[in-house]
Amino acid sequence: MLALLLAFPLVITKTFPIHIMILVFMFGMLGVAWNIMGGYAGMFSFGQAAFFGIGAYTSSYLLLTFHLNPWIGLIIGGLVAALVAAAVGYPCSNIRGHYFAIASIAFSEIIRIHFNNWSLVNAAEGLTIPMMPESLANFMFHSSKLPYYYIIMAFLLISVITCYLIATSKMGYYFRAIKESNDVAKVLGINVVKYRLIAIMVSAFLSAMAGTFYAQYILYIDPESVMLGAISVQIVLISMLGGAGSVLGPVIGAAILVPLAEITRVTLGHKGTGVDMLIYGFLITLISVYQPQGVWEWITRTGKK
Repeated sequence: MLALLLAFPLVITKTFPIHIMILVFMFGMLGVAWNIMGGYAGMFSFGQAAFFGIGAYTSSYLLLTFHLNPWIGLIIGGLVAALVAAAVGYPCSNIRGHYFAIASIAFSEIIRIHFNNWSLVNAAEGLTIPMMPESLANFMFHSSKLPYYYIIMAFLLISVITCYLIATSKMGYYFRAIKESNDVAKVLGINVVKYRLIAIMVSAFLSAMAGTFYAQYILYIDPESVMLGAISVQIVLISMLGGAGSVLGPVIGAAILVPLAEITRVTLGHKGTGVDMLIYGFLITLISVYQPQGVWEWITRTGKK
């Protein structure tokens, strides 16, 4: 499969299919990041867009103001997002279920509104990344989307490997125990607050990495494009459809839903506004009724027969 993905842009050279695959990889990465927090640790968050936006804004602001290399900005953006996640996650460490989901929505909206009015980052006008010489060092390419394809593919692999290492480690078992019951986890001697914070910080760091990539790919960001609540919803739907709590489930979900959304948008234009969400809802309903563990569980079960 990896060989096929590596060869894809060399065989399919048209811009649009490559663009769709870039988005599949990016949302797959965001889904994997959410999965660490939501699928394994049981923190059902609808605020992932905030971390995505923080990563995009941090690297872009540092580039524009201090001429800091985007790769360094990527690391700093991830650290800033992780610190913000810790600052928000600590007071919410004992909140569970739908209460945590509501708190995450409130947090995300507060961040979006703040950036919409924050003159330091140009408020609602957003930030435009200046054109620089094409090179890997500058994280900028003008002549082809191919480098972006392989970079985000590498980021996705890093995320999947991180998720796998966590899932198969002692930490992963702690996350699962916390997901099942905070009280039982505490009785077993697990530091619930500590491991919930680790989950949300790792998730935020990976999401911020994707945000920096998106900023360098699009070269323009504003709060409505990187911090909108619909992005968080899409990330959750992708993870749930593919299979939350499985390493590759969010990647499968992204491979199904992202092409549907993009093809619908291009085919129907403004007339198709919202159609992709209707399709999402229909698919999620089917999965919830007939395959509640997600598509990945169905694939693995079918493969064993």
